[in-house]
Amino acid sequence: MINITINGKAFEVEPGTTILDAAKKVNIKIPTLCYNPDITPWASCGICIVRLAGSPKMVRACCTACENNMNIITHDPEIIAVRRTVLELILSNHPNDCLQCPRNQSCELQDLAAEFGIREAPFLKVKNNLPIDDSNPAIVLCPEKCIRCGRCVKVCQEVQNVWALEFLGRGIKGKIASAADAPLGESPCIKCGQCAAHCPVGAIYERDDTVKVWNALQDQDKHTVVQIAPAVRVALAEEFNLEPGVVFTKKIYAALRRLGFKTVFDTNFSADLTIMEEGSELVKRLGDKKSSIPLITSCCPAWVDYMEKYYADMIPNFSTAKSPQQMMGAMIKAYWAKKAGIDPDKVYSVSVMPCTAKKWETHRNDDMKSAGHGYDVDIVITTRELARMIKQAGIEILKLDDEEADSPLGPYTGAGTIFGVTGGVMEAAVRSAYYLVTKKELGDVNFKPARGLEGVKEGEVDFGNGTKIRIAVAHQMGNIAAVLDKLRAAREAGKEPPYHFIEVMACRGGCIAGGGQPYGATDEIRQQRIKGLYNDDEKSQFRCSHQNPFIGQVYKEFLGEPGGHKAHELLHTKYVERELYIK
Repeated sequence: MINITINGKAFEVEPGTTILDAAKKVNIKIPTLCYNPDITPWASCGICIVRLAGSPKMVRACCTACENNMNIITHDPEIIAVRRTVLELILSNHPNDCLQCPRNQSCELQDLAAEFGIREAPFLKVKNNLPIDDSNPAIVLCPEKCIRCGRCVKVCQEVQNVWALEFLGRGIKGKIASAADAPLGESPCIKCGQCAAHCPVGAIYERDDTVKVWNALQDQDKHTVVQIAPAVRVALAEEFNLEPGVVFTKKIYAALRRLGFKTVFDTNFSADLTIMEEGSELVKRLGDKKSSIPLITSCCPAWVDYMEKYYADMIPNFSTAKSPQQMMGAMIKAYWAKKAGIDPDKVYSVSVMPCTAKKWETHRNDDMKSAGHGYDVDIVITTRELARMIKQAGIEILKLDDEEADSPLGPYTGAGTIFGVTGGVMEAAVRSAYYLVTKKELGDVNFKPARGLEGVKEGEVDFGNGTKIRIAVAHQMGNIAAVLDKLRAAREAGKEPPYHFIEVMACRGGCIAGGGQPYGATDEIRQQRIKGLYNDDEKSQFRCSHQNPFIGQVYKEFLGEPGGHKAHELLHTKYVERELYIK
């Protein structure tokens, strides 16, 4: 430990601790804009400046390491004046349309301007009048509002390893843009939305589809059906001032009915369905020496997009099972509508997802029309969009009585719940694959090797009779290459693959921190959301997908058997190699 003094008080910190982190540990807030704990500090904005006693020099707290006997002053009149000037300069190049901005009341720049009491504009207003780029099906880029903090670029390049965004130009003419200044919709973007989740202002945001949903709800000729993803239930409460990790699923069902949805289903059910299809696919591949091993999960659309662009040689390894969202969409229009006596062509299927890439997934290819009544999922809104709709409707969600989802596509198991977290798909698959192989229930369904925020997790499952399955779990796109390059190397050397089953999720922590979740996700918040989902799993009556009685019902009444002909028509898809840039 080293000794430091902050604002006249002595503390001990570990060597290498930045001044910003040291101040946080002793409950002193130093303002920041370019800093985010997910990315490497690079001192772009200059708002976090502090003074070292005895020196005229000011340093940037986000990237300056504490040294022994360092005496730090975080706030004094001059420091506050400098920070105010930095804010005024940023605002001189920023639009004044806060009321029309999608980040109004959730904008870090707006919050700081309020904290510093900025009421005047001492600098000449200079605007570049840059056009909005809405060419992407999931993300909208508004470069005029960019404050050049660099967070989106760093998360896209360093964290996600996609390189769809970059800085172009210099000085006041500098701007954020897609690679080579191509339209964002023609770039390598995988629609994961992490740029939007990390942007402190309204420069990048999800495409808002709430008006389309409102119109459908008001159309008396439509039967509106909605599904909610596993991760939505553990984050939506934050939009209503509850702590991260609070799960209030049954109040969400109630709120959706208050909005006007006629039928409420739960994507957790189709997560159970995904496990039956994907688990059966795994068991079949393991028993067929000609099949491609390892099997790689396909639930995450951003990962699917990335794989088709960067790792198309892995297409034979990809599970053909659709994501839970798309399985639910197909089942709603092909099975439930007829069972309920409703014309499938009048069904309007809405999906509430933690993910911006899900907006793109609904139109990914013609397999997403498998039910034969237009696209299986008509529209996707994010967790943030649902929160806005609930507020617009004047619904006090916390005061609603609990309600249940509709059957038979509503009830779910704990395995379906944990789909929302990294490792959850793997753990759910292990629980049911063990049963499918051995015809016995797994003694302890808590598969700990798949849990946690380590970028790549590895483990082994013993199915008995000498059958051991090697697994890998990777989340955050920048961690994926290590796993797949290892697989490629074994293949080129003619060796046995290092894994039998691989789970991949594009976002850090999995869907609980997807691009459409409430802003401000940190590892601490991710851990709270993860804990909430696992608590929900442990409270479930059934914790394995194959134990869901309604899953058994739909196979008996409609699908036949997992992996069968009908299931393949509705619940499976195919992949193609895609160009990085659309020509």
